[in-house]
Amino acid sequence: MSHAPERQLAGGRVALAAIPFLGSIGLLGFAVQTGALVTFAIFWPLIQVAGYAISLKVAQGDLAHPMVNAQIALHWLMLVLVIALVVRAT
Repeated sequence: MSHAPERQLAGGRVALAAIPFLGSIGLLGFAVQTGALVTFAIFWPLIQVAGYAISLKVAQGDLAHPMVNAQIALHWLMLVLVIALVVRAT
């Protein structure tokens, strides 16, 4: 039996989780350069790592678990809000 669709699903979820994380690293660079949102920019990647670790532990490694989906959605929401805040401020 092939597990190709499950691997594609897992890879897609990892990619969806990685984009807000990379955005938070970008925000950290922006914050260091401008001096704005520095505290948030430092702690957001740490909150993401802790959130994903806890949700994966509760989900027992299942990337399709609703708690993992909620973490991904939450960090996408944060990314959109931060982008809107930065665009409005500039």
